[in-house]
Amino acid sequence: MIMIRKYTKGVILLGVVLSMGLTSCGVLNSKYKAPEIDTQDMFRGENPTDTTTIANIPWREYFRDPALQALIDEGLANNYDLRIAYTRIQQAEAGLYVAKSAYFPTVALGGQVTHTQVSKGPDGKERVLGYNGGDQWALGFVVQWEADIWGKLNSKTKAQYANLVSTYGYRNLIQTSLIANIATTYYSLLALDEQLIITLRTIELLQESTSTMDAMMQAGLLNRAGVKQSEALLRSTMVSVPSLENQIRQLENSLSILVGRKPGSIARTTLTEQTVPNELEHGVPAQMLAKRPDVLQAEMGFRYAFEMTKVAQKSLYPSLTLGTSSVGFASNTLSQFFKPTNILANIVGGLTQPIFAGNQLRGQLKVAKAQQEEALLTFEQTVLKASQEVSDIMYAYESSLRKNENRSKQVDALAIAVDDTKLLLKAGEANYTEVLNAEQNLLQAELGQVSDKLEQLQTSVNLYRALGGGIE
Repeated sequence: MIMIRKYTKGVILLGVVLSMGLTSCGVLNSKYKAPEIDTQDMFRGENPTDTTTIANIPWREYFRDPALQALIDEGLANNYDLRIAYTRIQQAEAGLYVAKSAYFPTVALGGQVTHTQVSKGPDGKERVLGYNGGDQWALGFVVQWEADIWGKLNSKTKAQYANLVSTYGYRNLIQTSLIANIATTYYSLLALDEQLIITLRTIELLQESTSTMDAMMQAGLLNRAGVKQSEALLRSTMVSVPSLENQIRQLENSLSILVGRKPGSIARTTLTEQTVPNELEHGVPAQMLAKRPDVLQAEMGFRYAFEMTKVAQKSLYPSLTLGTSSVGFASNTLSQFFKPTNILANIVGGLTQPIFAGNQLRGQLKVAKAQQEEALLTFEQTVLKASQEVSDIMYAYESSLRKNENRSKQVDALAIAVDDTKLLLKAGEANYTEVLNAEQNLLQAELGQVSDKLEQLQTSVNLYRALGGGIE
């Protein structure tokens, strides 16, 4: 009868503890739901319907220049930022492994030797209550385990998984940025090469014009002012050569460091060999941001905060633990240590409900909820900034394409003007200033044409990066 009463009291106590946990903490099974993105009018003036997007094109197909491909390969293998990102992935994978291991009990092998020396009694014999002291030997397994009855460990595991995915997003962000930086720097280098070629060619033409004007001055057909102005234009153009060469050298060094090598020369092709697509498919709005690493990172940050809020919430619930339990052998005689009669077992189980720590735990829950709200706002802000970046780049690319036709016609017209004014000068029907102006205008237009093509190439790279291209 006494045993029945004790059992009944245990059941009542268990029921009280469980009810306290459930009534104080609310619903357990809320599931994660990704934040929704309102793509309506996300991109100003853009209502794309084509589901094709350049972000799905492998970077080797998008960048077809063999020299550029070699540089990107080298950068992906050697870049320090990318290598650091890989170490972060390893750390996150280890964190997930640790979180998963919490599902299983911890088992340890423990051994103990106890020597007891008792005091001497009044009669001089070492005896206390009939025990004369001696050695006690013990060896066994020690087990600890917490049952995940509310899913707290499961939420921790999901949080670590979100952290792992976030580190992949960080790696992808570094990779897309690295590929884009290598490509834009490479194109800038090609543009400087082309500008140097145009400048050197212009110098040759100006030298011919100056020689022609000098001959005309000797023949009395032109005054000295015209010759000197032509010579001044020649010298002004020659001054830009060292500056261009210096910029080329600096870009070579920058590109070398970017791909993880010592500063040096860069093997490359020419700007004229680079093709600019007439249209870049960017996909429907939902696709435009789907592959962006920063958006993925922000979402995983929100998911991590969501799961940690659940952990804080479930910390208010009672926990069922298998305490420091053990099984093994214990004996005061080593020679008889492993006899079945010396088997020792100790099992300790417990169910605990936080009471006095409740305010602290509820405070932690409030902090977790505030962090979750912060993560959600960060995600929404990231999406807005991403949509702005993509929208700006798309418009910049379209604007750069509109320059093509007019710039080409300008260069063609100025080239004809230079030839015609030279002929008119020789015929005495034009003055030297018309020739100088035409030559200077042609130089500026040709340099502008190079800048236009560089802008188109770099904008196409930026759009590829902004849409999350380069991740394989």
